[in-house]
Amino acid sequence: MTSSCSTDWRPGCSVEMLKTRSDLRQCIREFFVTQDYLEVDTPLLSGDTVIDVHLDPLVVPVDGRSMFLQTSPEASMKRLLAAGSGSIFQITRSFRSAEQGDLHNPEFTILEWYGVDTSWRDQLEVTEELIRHVAAAVNRSLASEPFLVTTYQEAFDRYLEIDVLAASVEELQSCAATHLDASPLPDGRDDLLNLLLAEKVEPQLGNDVPEFLVDYPISQAALAEASAEDPRIARRFELYLGGMELCNGYQELTDAQELRQRESVGRTVRQQRSLSELPGAQRLLSAMDAGLPACSGVALGFDRLLMWLTGVSSIEECLPFSFERA
Repeated sequence: MTSSCSTDWRPGCSVEMLKTRSDLRQCIREFFVTQDYLEVDTPLLSGDTVIDVHLDPLVVPVDGRSMFLQTSPEASMKRLLAAGSGSIFQITRSFRSAEQGDLHNPEFTILEWYGVDTSWRDQLEVTEELIRHVAAAVNRSLASEPFLVTTYQEAFDRYLEIDVLAASVEELQSCAATHLDASPLPDGRDDLLNLLLAEKVEPQLGNDVPEFLVDYPISQAALAEASAEDPRIARRFELYLGGMELCNGYQELTDAQELRQRESVGRTVRQQRSLSELPGAQRLLSAMDAGLPACSGVALGFDRLLMWLTGVSSIEECLPFSFERA
């Protein structure tokens, strides 16, 4: 009898891609070592998880308790920072439930780094240097002009002609009704912003020159600090290459009480949406109470970077075994 999985044993990517994955790992390690970052590794399984309205970790029962496969190594890495590790980086696996498509796989490889005593603007430079470094290593052509830096406000004004920071929910709904063929529309402010961003703004970003989108609305700060100059915005940025989001960076929040308040809001929103309850990151909060140093961090999708470097259109072409073959 022939198994229904008779061909699924084969990897989804080529042997050449496997070699490129290996080369990219080594190239990234060389870059951060020369920048005096320490390579670390942290648990994939934890009893804690950072509360995010839009991300669900995978739950694993272990010895009668619920553990969580981490959506990123952020919480554990910040505990190392609070313990005095200095600037650190990690290439590891992360997991996110209900994420699958050309750019998503429930299990994926992430590069995350934190620079102690660096600002978010410093990390714009580090990110650009890293992209140029790995592009040169694989002979990927990259424009010589500096990466573009566009504010969230500027992008929405340019592509949707709306003052997004001042717009009411009703104005955002009207904008969405005008520009999107979608029904019903969400009624929450951040849901509307995310929909407009994904459908009408992101595809325009980074198509000729890589482009940073910066100064996100404060409601989307996640674990980023608020701007001292404009309390409506958070010191958060993302990098886009050919309309694809590659990384997410923050001037990291160091105030534990502020994180507690944000976790409380996140719990309330998840309850309103009938989403699973998450425990929060108590050990991270304790580390922040002890003293998280001033730092900025970046989380970058390793597989997406590989997609861009090699010119493939689906994440499956970069993975040895995607979810369907796992």
